[in-house]
Amino acid sequence: MLLLAGCYYAPYYANRAAGGGTDAAEGEQRDYPYTAHDSFLLTQDVLRGDGILFEVKPNDTLVTLWKDADVGAGALGSLVGKHPQYRYEIEAVPITDRSSRVVVNVRVEDISDEDIAKYKASTRLNLFDKMTDLAAKFSPSGGTPKEGGVNYALLPNEDLRGLAKRATGNEDNWRVIAQDNGLKSPTDGASLPSIWIRNTLLSAPSKGSAGNN
Repeated sequence: MLLLAGCYYAPYYANRAAGGGTDAAEGEQRDYPYTAHDSFLLTQDVLRGDGILFEVKPNDTLVTLWKDADVGAGALGSLVGKHPQYRYEIEAVPITDRSSRVVVNVRVEDISDEDIAKYKASTRLNLFDKMTDLAAKFSPSGGTPKEGGVNYALLPNEDLRGLAKRATGNEDNWRVIAQDNGLKSPTDGASLPSIWIRNTLLSAPSKGSAGNN
C-alpha cells in the first residue's frame, strides 16, 4: 500500500516542486484620488456588494476567504483530493495625503498558470471599475482637507487650468492644485465632486466670494 501511495503522490509533489501552478499569485493595481483609508473602505463596500467574504487585517489590508474555482483539478490534483481554489489579498497604499494605490494579488492553489488570469480581480469581479462607479455615486469623505483651503466645484467644460485661472488668477497653479488633490493632469478632476485649493493660492477676490466651501 505504501508503495502504491508513493506512486500516486510522488508525481503530484514533483509537479508542485517544479512550480506546476499549485501555489501562485498574480498582482494588479490602480491609483485613486482618495486617501488610502477611503480607498480601502471603497474596496470593502464593493466586496460586500458582490457577497465576497473577507477578513480585515492591520494597515488597510484584507484577505478574502478561499473560494472554489470553476476549473478542474487535473489528474494529479484529483488523485490526492485537491480542489482548485483562489482568494484575494488587497492593500491600500498611500501615495500622497489625498491619493492612494490599491494593490490586489490573486492567490491560487492548483490552478494552472494559463488559467490564473481568469481569476484576477479586474476580470472576475470588475473590482476597479466598480470602485470608481461607487465613488462617483458616494464620494469618500476624507479625500479633501477640511481646513486651510476652499473646495470648488468645476464648471461645465472646465478643467484644472480653467479652475486655477478662475480661483487663483494664474492657470499655471493647476499643477499645485493637481498635486494637492492627488491628480496628474488638468483633466483628471472631472470625476471629483469638488477640488480643494489651498488658501495661499487663492486670489483676494476669490477668497471673498468663495461661497462653495
